Amino acid sequence: MFKHAKALIAMIHVRPLPGTPRCSEPVSTIIERATEEARLYADVGVDGLLIENMHDVPYLRGQVGPEITAAMTAVGCAVKQAAPLPLGVQILAAANHEALAVAQACGAEFIRAENFAYAHVADEGLMPEAEAGPLLRYRRQIGAENIRIVADVKKKHSSHAITADVSLAEAARTTAFFGADGLVVTGIATGEPTSVEDVRTVRNAVEVPVWIGSGLTPDNLPTLWPHADVFIVGSYLKIAGVWSNPIDAERLGQIMHTVVSLRA
Repeated sequence: MFKHAKALIAMIHVRPLPGTPRCSEPVSTIIERATEEARLYADVGVDGLLIENMHDVPYLRGQVGPEITAAMTAVGCAVKQAAPLPLGVQILAAANHEALAVAQACGAEFIRAENFAYAHVADEGLMPEAEAGPLLRYRRQIGAENIRIVADVKKKHSSHAITADVSLAEAARTTAFFGADGLVVTGIATGEPTSVEDVRTVRNAVEVPVWIGSGLTPDNLPTLWPHADVFIVGSYLKIAGVWSNPIDAERLGQIMHTVVSLRA
């Protein structure tokens, strides 16, 4: 899917979408901001992009309205045209069917899915049923089997007391067995570093690609680099390292310099 064996994915945190509490801009402006970021990321040489409705707080649980699906499709199509890189879609929270439909419509290559295997308690509430069975059947139904599903394992912003007797390694094996095309390992929250030990545990448990999904910086990337295949970076690229801020060109340059050095 990516031109390098180890790929850097840049997050595009899509501005608040129609109908959400913080929405204050028309869809045309939302699209313009997303495409500006996409072009900037493409110009510095990232390997792929991931669009996410991060500003739509508080999130709905498990599904979103058609206005969100429509807006994310418009954003995805525009981003794909502005920066022809591998593109991913995530729609919070755990709106995986909608994300897959958006990806199919705009020609994206992957989605990031929550709640793929096992139940957990998210900050949106209880996620009581695993998504793998319905989601993979839906992917077959709409002819989207070329779109990869990358699934979080014991995801951030969640309590995993329900599965406290299931180790991270066992959760990873189950998620891969259920058909995930890649596994995402994270810290406890957006922008929080991912444990090297957690990444190693998942790497040793599965044969599918391992992705890192939070807290990447130029300082910890060299330590994590040998143990994962794909690296998603978002918060670090923003002013003061806050995900909701504009892109900081200096920080973007620093992370790219680190990636180039590691590849060399």
